[in-house]
Amino acid sequence: MKNKFYTYIQNLQDQITSALEAVDGGAKFREDLWQRPEGGGGRTRVMENGKVFEKGGVNISAVHGKLPEAMQKMFNVGEADFFACGLSLVIHPKSPMVPTVHANWRYFEMYDDKGNVINSWFGGGQDLTPYYLFEEDAKHFHQTCKTACDKHNSEFYPKYKKQCDGYFWNAHRNEARGIGGLFFDYCKETESVSMEDWYNFVTEVGNSFCEAYVPIVEKRKGLSYSPEQKTWQEIRRGRYVEFNLVHDKGTLFGLKTNGRIESILMSLPPHVQWVYDHHPETNSIEEKLIKVLENPIDWI
Repeated sequence: MKNKFYTYIQNLQDQITSALEAVDGGAKFREDLWQRPEGGGGRTRVMENGKVFEKGGVNISAVHGKLPEAMQKMFNVGEADFFACGLSLVIHPKSPMVPTVHANWRYFEMYDDKGNVINSWFGGGQDLTPYYLFEEDAKHFHQTCKTACDKHNSEFYPKYKKQCDGYFWNAHRNEARGIGGLFFDYCKETESVSMEDWYNFVTEVGNSFCEAYVPIVEKRKGLSYSPEQKTWQEIRRGRYVEFNLVHDKGTLFGLKTNGRIESILMSLPPHVQWVYDHHPETNSIEEKLIKVLENPIDWI
């Protein structure tokens, strides 16, 4: 399974970076191959200063070795060997009319001292963070997520949509990071669901990413915007940074386990503002977004 899924994310990385380069029409992804001293490595691809995308990263990794102490505590286990691979992406567009997007899909195995797999699971998801809310875009993104889920289980979309709303929540601001999507973790084998079933589901979601996001970019990338709207985008990006550095388990885990710092922090946008005690004007479209973020809604 680990070889099968790693091959999948290698191909998915190629598909996604090619699709985003085509949308941008200018910039290309720069590729870095890196090795992890404790075992494994990855292939990082980053785009900067494009026509459409100000910064974007689409990274894959496959790491293995002794389970770090921080992970032992997280999983409540003793010393063990592990393997983990995944694809993680964050795309920050130049225009405030185009939403930021994040996604990842991952697989994890843990072994006993004889090398036998004693635990394994899948995780992942995809979520959208707009700066100006176009309801038809939100509905398109969520409908694409639901369609992928419904091919496997009609209960998946409402369950993983709710988990996404709960996870990407800036508790110190009492608001969501964005308008959500899907979030699932610890998808393990049961009597009724095999790891092959989970593989089919996770890859279905991965394959839906470009369909969920690219049409929104194409529709919004040509819209005009003012300097004030660009400032609003940069203020909202500050909330994105706050979530990633304060709450995000993946970022915190990477920082605590000697992860590759450039890959971990590629999720941070290049231009951000923190304005003291900032509030949007009453009844403005900016305030409309805030109200939606304070009370996540069902888009379908």
